Amino acid sequence: MTSRDEILNLFRTNSDHYISGQKISHLLKISRAAVWKQVKALRELGFEIEAKHSLGYRLLAAPDLLLASDIESGLNCRLIGQTVVALTETDSTNAQARQLAEDGAIEGTVVVADRQSAGRGRLGRRWESPSGVNLYCSILLRPQIPVQQAPQLTFLSAVAVAETLEKVCHLSAKVKWPNDILVNGAKISGLLNEMNAETEQIHFVILGVGVNLNMLEEQFPESLNYPATSVLLETGKSVDRLMFLQTFLRCLEQYYAEFLEEGFTPIRQRWEGYCDTINRQVRVDQGSGSLYGTVVGLEPEGALRLQLDDGRIERILAGDVRPVTKKMDRE
Repeated sequence: MTSRDEILNLFRTNSDHYISGQKISHLLKISRAAVWKQVKALRELGFEIEAKHSLGYRLLAAPDLLLASDIESGLNCRLIGQTVVALTETDSTNAQARQLAEDGAIEGTVVVADRQSAGRGRLGRRWESPSGVNLYCSILLRPQIPVQQAPQLTFLSAVAVAETLEKVCHLSAKVKWPNDILVNGAKISGLLNEMNAETEQIHFVILGVGVNLNMLEEQFPESLNYPATSVLLETGKSVDRLMFLQTFLRCLEQYYAEFLEEGFTPIRQRWEGYCDTINRQVRVDQGSGSLYGTVVGLEPEGALRLQLDDGRIERILAGDVRPVTKKMDRE
């Protein structure tokens, strides 16, 4: 924990009265000049800190920032979030988490950023990542499972996001194969999982998560591959990003532990419960053309089970899945 984080914690635990610079200096074993420097830095981040001669400092208001000390405080997870790296801006939280993983970071390390300059979605698509409104995070896992089971973790994180949207935002979320979460038919969250492995050993998996929380309509790009939305647009209310992140990390830890203990079946069943295309007619757009059929569930490795009109089951490994809503969709 940095001196800035320690000072912020002191302000928060003494919010009902002033705390002097001398006392802060004594408690943290830093100079008075260092205290003033960190208070100045906090003010520049948007914290409203009152200073009164002979009394000291008092925190009046805090901005909506995701700070490592706040995320770790009260998280109560045994694995995920024991180490948190919080960045004001980065190219991609997945890229930062990958570098940390290669440098030996422990399992459960979380990387979160207020803004991404090069956020990525599936198939290299750009993920718009404006500052101060959404959740952009990546979680480092080192599961001792066969390599072919690694794609199952995508469905685990999808279930955790969908459940968090229900718990925190009271939204009815649906999952879209393979890695999207929808609300009222519009994309509210995307997942991008990446793996480093050899033939028979996983070195690490990065779970990348982006959730549109307080994003305004004008902040979405004009050209989108799929309709998009945010919690704010759906509910008319902003969501506390810290509360959302902590709830999500707790859900993720719970389901990760269940996955390691009981395998994929419980996660698959939960995912299918959130999927509104189960037993529905869909069109699967692939590079070579389109397939039509009825979604009947997931294969053990995460492939989509599509029952064609002649009764055959097709295993879908890649493609965009859309419900068939009009007769022209089959023409």
